[in-house]
Amino acid sequence: MSNSNPIPLTGTTILVTRAAGQSSEFCQLLQQQGAVVMEMPALEITPPSSWFALDEAIANLHTFNWLILTSTNAVDYFFSRLQDRGKNLQILEKVKIAVVGKKTAGSLAQYNLSPDFIPPDFVADSLVANFPEELLNQNILFPRVETGGREVLVQELTAKGAKVVEVPAYQSGCPSSIAPEVLQALREKSIDIITFASSKTVQYFYQLIKDKLPLDRLQEITIASIGPQTSKTCQELLGKVDIEATEYTLEGLTEAIVKWVQNKHG
Repeated sequence: MSNSNPIPLTGTTILVTRAAGQSSEFCQLLQQQGAVVMEMPALEITPPSSWFALDEAIANLHTFNWLILTSTNAVDYFFSRLQDRGKNLQILEKVKIAVVGKKTAGSLAQYNLSPDFIPPDFVADSLVANFPEELLNQNILFPRVETGGREVLVQELTAKGAKVVEVPAYQSGCPSSIAPEVLQALREKSIDIITFASSKTVQYFYQLIKDKLPLDRLQEITIASIGPQTSKTCQELLGKVDIEATEYTLEGLTEAIVKWVQNKHG
């Protein structure tokens, strides 16, 4: 296989671990490059245990300067709840919206809204460093995952004098089982690359396989990560990471995988 091959991932079997219902776009990107894709959702997205805090925040939206959305799940659950409470989008007229990542901005576009700010590196950490306004005394609403999210963003915003109200908008958990055909493929070493698009998918993948598969089996499989935070979790739990996207998006991850395969066979 050489760099001129128009379909570079032909003959490569890739396991996608994104949440059920959220993997189709990524699967298509990989299939367009010729990959055979298997899916193993390592994440389940559900409503939060209570809507109380989010409902209260929605009722008081006029008191916030900024709304921060760091994932497509946050966008989907926030706006769906807004509609459930009988509110229309005019309620957001005086609230500025910051999002992390192109995907999140894309989800926002479905509601005919465009963000007032997207940090340059598509990661939450660059949000504070590049925030377009003085953060002192800004009232910020941050709808987020109920448990297990990273705390860095809130700590950094608070340190700069912002008042951050965190509300659970959705919950993510570990699925109860692995599809038998995926487990079999892992055991038979017929999967070439496993992809991870978040730290949580690494954690839950590890939880799902640790009693069913010897971990040294993963040493023979290429591990591909969407960015530094996910790579760190791969190193901690799986002992390695082979590919890391330079642009922390699904397109970026696809590109990194193509490059890696081409270099290997080049």
